[in-house]
Amino acid sequence: MTISKWILLCALAAALALPFTRPVVAADFADVLDTPAAPSELAAKGLLTGLASTGERLVAVGQHGHILYSDDTGQHWQQAQVPVSSDLVAVHFPSAQQGWAVGHDGVVLHSTDAGQTWSRQLDGRQVGPLLLEYYQNQLARQPDSPDLQARVVDAQRMIEEGADKPFLDVWFESDRVGYIVGAFNLIFRTDDGGGHWTPWLDRTDNPTALNLYAVRPIGDDLFIVGEQGLVMKLNRESGRFNATPTPYNGTFFGITGKSGAALVFGLRGNVYRSVDGGASWNKIDLGLALSITASAVTADGRIILVSQAGHVLVSADDGANFQLQPHTAQAPVAAAQISAVGSLVLAGTRGLRQLPLE
Repeated sequence: MTISKWILLCALAAALALPFTRPVVAADFADVLDTPAAPSELAAKGLLTGLASTGERLVAVGQHGHILYSDDTGQHWQQAQVPVSSDLVAVHFPSAQQGWAVGHDGVVLHSTDAGQTWSRQLDGRQVGPLLLEYYQNQLARQPDSPDLQARVVDAQRMIEEGADKPFLDVWFESDRVGYIVGAFNLIFRTDDGGGHWTPWLDRTDNPTALNLYAVRPIGDDLFIVGEQGLVMKLNRESGRFNATPTPYNGTFFGITGKSGAALVFGLRGNVYRSVDGGASWNKIDLGLALSITASAVTADGRIILVSQAGHVLVSADDGANFQLQPHTAQAPVAAAQISAVGSLVLAGTRGLRQLPLE
């Protein structure tokens, strides 16, 4: 299995911190799922891996359960109240007040006040039993199904292994309907704002349970991307994510674009573009061999890609060509977001920073 963007960035963060590390004395064990995120004056300078906009407010999530929000387009940040200290990976707000964040230990958090306070909706201790109950009920209706038999066994194993499976992305189409995806083909859908989560593991063309790294819409289409060139598109009639073959068999970290032009991006600068709803994909040459780990789209329709090292590339022709912006490679980047004033806000191993866009 290919390493995830999170592991890649954690490794870089550890390397950067090496000169400053010192031995620590082991303390009594405290489960991160039961430990609220600790307030820290340095939270905005730590490892942050997800960014979202509520409209005027920006929200960032990252290591140790840290969630921060800014009401001045990213110039200053305040720390939110979070009930866990698990590492968080992604965040999304479908409306100004309602937002969701996901991360390690199977954590799903919900905010009803634009990211200022958060409550837990789901964690890894519940994921295994939820899967087991769901697929046992399905198996009772179809007792001869090998697929459902295997899913019951997998759910039992997940319970035995504990709360160690991360969710890696979240996207909501409204305050009610949303999806969370993660390691080993983990995917759930909710129709009631996270009150209940329905497993969709049997609704993906992912027989080897590859990691799912991102779920995002492009126009009216909803895509999931993952390992080994995996790209899937939701067939809304069947309620199934169908695989759309790509020419690349490496990891895709994300998907971006606009109606009529979808781009998937990943390891070693690999970017592929589709203008026919994912039926075919063509390689885009960036002239950069570094992994692409973040993206954004400006209000005027420019598509932004950001490399693992912090290079910013901009396309003004729907992703057909990209131009490298000068003097942008400052630190590893995991997420990007356009602020209300049009600046580019980046999150990564050295926290949060702003860049003007030419």
